[in-house]
Amino acid sequence: MFDKYSLKKGETLENVARRFHTNVGVLKDINNIYYDEQIRAGMDVIVPKNKENYFNYYVIEKGDTLYEIARKYNINPELLASMNGLDIDDYIYPNQEILIPKSGYSYYITKEGDTIETVSNVFSISDKDLLTHNPIIYLLAGQILVKKK
Repeated sequence: MFDKYSLKKGETLENVARRFHTNVGVLKDINNIYYDEQIRAGMDVIVPKNKENYFNYYVIEKGDTLYEIARKYNINPELLASMNGLDIDDYIYPNQEILIPKSGYSYYITKEGDTIETVSNVFSISDKDLLTHNPIIYLLAGQILVKKK
């Protein structure tokens, strides 16, 4: 579900996010990047592998809130925020693009100390099945793992 990508000279996280059909918040979260100054040419970053599309994209409109968007798509607001590298009360702004989880999948966002076994237990599947759905698992806090329902 994830690959490693080496940043080219002059590349920004915005460029990489567009290339891999994700958003900057997700890239920062899965790579533990807190400031744009931390990125440099030659640096390897973890990027989503998009063989199967697990998400829809939504462009924020003026007046939107994460709670309203979550209600509109019938999803948990905390999951929506976490998937996009946000806190539930973070400011969102018009034209910002966020991920919307698709129905038919279960999602889990890893936490510090998670293991293959603990995540398998959350999904109620075997370790082997977890790895089938998510061929590359780094177990860094903030990695999105998916299971088809």
